[in-house]
Amino acid sequence: MPGMMSPPSVPVLFKAACPECQARCELSAGSLRLAIGASRRTTFYSFTCPECGSAVRKPAGERIVELLTGGGVRTLRLHSTV
Repeated sequence: MPGMMSPPSVPVLFKAACPECQARCELSAGSLRLAIGASRRTTFYSFTCPECGSAVRKPAGERIVELLTGGGVRTLRLHSTV
């Protein structure tokens, strides 16, 4: 279908930093989750730090959303209850 992106054929690694232990790591698409909400505040990505085990949640702007979805990261669309 036009406009739909297929998962990349080569595994993609994303660089991220843990705010708890300051570790810089490379994460596969399967290690990340992306949540897209109705606002900037409710759009974020999350992962578990491979160094310290902390749950990390960071805001995701338009460019980050584009990169993560294009790299095959699983996405959850949050719905408004209004």
